[in-house]
Amino acid sequence: MSDQQKAREEVREYRMKELADAAGITVRTVRFYRERGLIPPPRREGRIAWYDSHHLARLRTIAALLERGHTLTGIADLATVFESGRDPGRLAEVLGLGEPTEETPVRLTPEELADHFEGEVTAENLATALELGYLATDGDDLVHISRRLLDVSAALVREGVPLSAVFEAGRQIRAHADALAELFATTLQTHATGASPETLRPLAKSVVEAELSMAMDRRLRNKPAQPSS
Repeated sequence: MSDQQKAREEVREYRMKELADAAGITVRTVRFYRERGLIPPPRREGRIAWYDSHHLARLRTIAALLERGHTLTGIADLATVFESGRDPGRLAEVLGLGEPTEETPVRLTPEELADHFEGEVTAENLATALELGYLATDGDDLVHISRRLLDVSAALVREGVPLSAVFEAGRQIRAHADALAELFATTLQTHATGASPETLRPLAKSVVEAELSMAMDRRLRNKPAQPSS
């Protein structure tokens, strides 16, 4: 879809038949989705119901998720979590409000998120991602806090690690990372008062990466040998 088409749809309102035609479905299907709570209620003007670009985007997302094997019940649960996660303050937190960061946020449609984590995009996992601050909503899209975390999480899922286990590991790692950041910040403030705060970042990363690498070496050396088949 071209940018001009998107711009026209952003300001357009549709009657139900027009919405159904734009989405490539029947009026009966639109009505069914509305009754199931899969799309929000229309704006009413007298007896006329008006739908907008958000309804059209939601219908296209439903179609895309159905093609990816999601059920209507699962999509309804996702929609409920998605709506409850609409918080402009959380989006500002994810985007950092201009604070210095090495992480690059990633904008995703719900179907693109489903492609990253095939079979793992459930209402429970979406709620956890929103709660941890990995995801925030922006209109009909999602924003992930970090391209690196997104790619690594998707790689772990492809290796067979459940997304819920990735989140639990991330929760524990965050607690340790916060403690490490506090340790390095305190050390710098105590012993290097004239140094720039940004001097801390590459030094801290180098120490943590080296220690983690050596810890993995020790862990692999001590790993029990697998019995031969």
